[in-house]
Amino acid sequence: MLQSAKLKLPVWEAATVMVIILAVLSYGIIVLGVQPHLPMIFAMVLLMVYGMIKKVAISDIERGIITGASSGLGAVYIFFFIGMLISSWMASGTIPTLMFYGFELFSDMPLYFSVFVVCSIVGICIGSAFTTSATIGVAFLGMASAMDASLAITAGAIVSGAFLGDKMSPLSDTTNLASETVGVPIFEHIKNMMWTTVPGFIITAIIFFVISPGKGGSTEEITTFLAALQEHSYISLVALIPFVIVCILAMFRVSAIPTLSAGIVSSVVIAFISDSSLTFSKMANILFSGFVMDSNVEQLNSVLSRGGIESMMFSVSLVLLALGMGGLLFLLGIIPSLLRSIEKVLTNAFRLIMATACTAIGINFFVGEQYLSILLTGKTYENQYEKLGYNKKTLSRALEDTGTVINPLVPWGVSGVFIAGVLGVPTMEYAPFAFFCLLCPLLTIFSGLTQIGLAKHKHTEVSNTIQ
Repeated sequence: MLQSAKLKLPVWEAATVMVIILAVLSYGIIVLGVQPHLPMIFAMVLLMVYGMIKKVAISDIERGIITGASSGLGAVYIFFFIGMLISSWMASGTIPTLMFYGFELFSDMPLYFSVFVVCSIVGICIGSAFTTSATIGVAFLGMASAMDASLAITAGAIVSGAFLGDKMSPLSDTTNLASETVGVPIFEHIKNMMWTTVPGFIITAIIFFVISPGKGGSTEEITTFLAALQEHSYISLVALIPFVIVCILAMFRVSAIPTLSAGIVSSVVIAFISDSSLTFSKMANILFSGFVMDSNVEQLNSVLSRGGIESMMFSVSLVLLALGMGGLLFLLGIIPSLLRSIEKVLTNAFRLIMATACTAIGINFFVGEQYLSILLTGKTYENQYEKLGYNKKTLSRALEDTGTVINPLVPWGVSGVFIAGVLGVPTMEYAPFAFFCLLCPLLTIFSGLTQIGLAKHKHTEVSNTIQ
């Protein structure tokens, strides 16, 4: 993405162009309700026209798009492997087993606490906040309704857990997007996020434990779900072997693609052992098109029918478009000009992380898209983190803490609209109780203020020691 700007714009002009681009994206995504791809393409066309008006050669403009998009090729390949991992873990029973034991361990504990913890586990297992909210979340709302508990607080617990899982799962597209946008290995990124996620989880769990009305108990919906899970999936400790393999390789810092490959191969072997009717042709179809659960419980079908290379095409296309647009914003001097205007004040970690947070949160509110909040913010500030000597994993963590988890709190955001629709609880009602999502930006800003958990480059640390 990093390339020399062809234009040196005054701040007012760069700001005007950026406002127009954000307005186009906001109008398309929020007002018209279309997928972000089309507004993004239209915004790119506007930037191309602007570049030609400013006498930038069309060959340079095209090169800017390609250079920007090429920086996301690592994410594209990892997305393909993630799609295969999800579908193979469904087929082998790895994800169903993790879900089953999660319910068994926590479903009898205080309601809001168990909702938060189980949704966190399921979210990490399947890597999708949307799927977690739309399936397990809906089941928990039935439990809350049966107990006459607050639906708003229950929804807040669902959102908190689902987006904790989305933020921390190696299967999540936003987790991979944040790490790949700034070039940080996925498992190093996840490990570094512990600095803010663990305190956020503990504080949130305590709050939900204290305010819970009583034990979660079990409703007919949950009982039916677990029975169907046992009947139609392979529930066994053997099915956890791929999960253990991935965890061990991650701890030894093996790179993402070999780690994911090991998880896929081991789960495919277990799938063949556990299902005698499975053929190589069927498995190939599962890896490409995704696993399909066929049971008499619709919620189970929804949560376990996913994965495959094909399922990642939405994310892949959006990433390439957004990075191409980012390439144009750099090439035409728009982002460099805006950065120059604030560069003098970005003199320490606190100010830099605060600027990162405000930018990511602002894009979420103005555009309503968490992918763009990660991509644009990451590419805008990655050079500044390098200049101050901070490892880019500090930036990738800030992107997740202020980009991924904020989107469900925006009533017109993609996540906010989806979750309010599936849960039947308005965004403004559950937002005050989505404690984890509210805490993450505060914790990441606090880390910038205190320097806790901020990773610097080794050469910087050495030079500081010598001085």
